[in-house]
Amino acid sequence: MLDAVRLGPADDTTALTAAQLRQVIERLLQAGQHTPADPDILIAPDAGYDVTRPAFLLADLPVELLGRIRSDRVLRLPAPPRDPHFIGRPPKHGGEFALGNPATWPDPHHTTTTPTTHYGTATTMSSDRLHPRPTHRAAWLEHAGPLPIIEGTPIRLQVEHLPGDRHPNRSGRDPRPPASARLNSTGSGRRSYAASTSNTPSACSNRPSPGPPRRSAPPRPPTGGPGS
Repeated sequence: MLDAVRLGPADDTTALTAAQLRQVIERLLQAGQHTPADPDILIAPDAGYDVTRPAFLLADLPVELLGRIRSDRVLRLPAPPRDPHFIGRPPKHGGEFALGNPATWPDPHHTTTTPTTHYGTATTMSSDRLHPRPTHRAAWLEHAGPLPIIEGTPIRLQVEHLPGDRHPNRSGRDPRPPASARLNSTGSGRRSYAASTSNTPSACSNRPSPGPPRRSAPPRPPTGGPGS
């Protein structure tokens, strides 16, 4: 359903990906494969994409994006209600929600627990209407006008233990707890962005180290041959 696209040095990978996704979704809508009564289409890009930007580009379509974000990301809480006695511009952002700092987490809006065979009790917690604070960098460098507020729901998954009764923080990975999130594009009227936070640091390879380079054996001295 998609044609391969050769990227140039100046191409925006996220914008091209969003354009391809839009083509596929519009074909599904035209073919009657999705109706307004159906659940939103779930799109799950790999960990290389920051799903905030595609959520903004696809906000007019019936889609949700589910992706991974780093466990050291900092989101912002909703802006507090404006004080009628306050003079000046109302704030756009609330307090910080640092995924790596539980002291900044408010009480979750939703909590579920599920017993599992290999991980013990799995606890899932989520909080609504959080958003990253965009800046005029990277994909938003050439954005015209005010930067959008893309809200969503962070979802944090905590397991009791890893297979083999290993502690989750002693698995050789980042010790910060895993988390996850689901975000919406303001004004779109539908949930358009979701993200799960991995506790594996980016740029970390799971391949075993090949070890130090091998040294060749020193050459043996020549023998004198017969009769020496």
